[in-house]
Amino acid sequence: MAQEYSVNQKVYATDTMGKLSIADMLDYFRQQGALRVSDLHIKIGTQPAYRIDGNLVKLKGVVIDENLAKALIYPLLTEEKLAKLDAEYSVDSSYKVGRLQFRINVFKENDGVSAAIRALSLDVPQVEEIGFANNVWEDIIERKQGLVLVTGITGAGKSTTIASLIGRLTEKYAYRVLSIEDPIEYIYEQKYSMVSQREVGRDVHSFSHGLREAMREDPDIIFVGEMRDPETITMTLMAAETGHLVFSTLHTRDVVGSITRILDYFPPERQREVCNQMSLGLKYIISQKLVPRKDGQGRVVAMEILNNNYASANLIRTGKIEQLYSQLQTRTKDKPDENMITMESHLARLVKEDKVDLLEAKRWVNHIGSFIDAMKR
Repeated sequence: MAQEYSVNQKVYATDTMGKLSIADMLDYFRQQGALRVSDLHIKIGTQPAYRIDGNLVKLKGVVIDENLAKALIYPLLTEEKLAKLDAEYSVDSSYKVGRLQFRINVFKENDGVSAAIRALSLDVPQVEEIGFANNVWEDIIERKQGLVLVTGITGAGKSTTIASLIGRLTEKYAYRVLSIEDPIEYIYEQKYSMVSQREVGRDVHSFSHGLREAMREDPDIIFVGEMRDPETITMTLMAAETGHLVFSTLHTRDVVGSITRILDYFPPERQREVCNQMSLGLKYIISQKLVPRKDGQGRVVAMEILNNNYASANLIRTGKIEQLYSQLQTRTKDKPDENMITMESHLARLVKEDKVDLLEAKRWVNHIGSFIDAMKR
């Protein structure tokens, strides 16, 4: 089926640019920069749309029909992926063009086949360029074990933050790094460390299966693309407790929500056990959002950071999760056992630094009262 279509076939008619192929559409990410243009959406019944600086912008051209959707989407999929799409109605894939790697989700919906295509630069950003709210990254790259959890909504830059940390680790130390991803996003160069990246569905059956195998592959660092089921969460926490530095992600908006989300995966009778595991294995939770810049030139990261020090670990172990926010508010000094910050405090700082508009910042806060207090300080 895939042989009927070509990535270079010019099939989409625009009002001003003539006909475009899917290759032309993907090249737009390179022209504008993957940090500004993050996604391309193809859906029957409307024009293709790019997400530029967080906003959807439709191309000026013809409305996509079923044949046009297939002509644009199917060239990006292998025969195996197309078969999976037919059988399971949704499929994840990846596609590489030059220095860009694309993460693709193709799915069937009411109008037919649709695709969400996200661009990721193959050039891993330097950790100093991420925009960390404090210097916790310096402590993270010196860690030998423990779980560093990066959370946020879809498109919040979680993969980029982790890639910058792992990239620095591979430059600095001779570590054995194993990743289990769905799909692979950033490609790590073989520098001082040795890196093996496995894609779920291609190189390994599942995250949990890959984690079981990783324990026999002598890793120093493990990257679990997402903790999405109880078995994967249990094994990730176990790996963090047993002498490995582990990175993973969750789709949550804040620190407290990240811990409660993990607990919600388990029945009540197991939650005390999981709290104990988290109190021992967790080192940092970094919850982040990408907020439009005041000057309109892209987006800036806003972070909420939990350092799992003795006090935080005790609150997690005893199930007093709701009290963690007060730790984030008060343990803010630049010290190894503090170094925390709330999302509201970081957003207030970005407003005062004239990087984010005040009204825009209010749209992204989790607790408006805390944000108002932070602005007064």
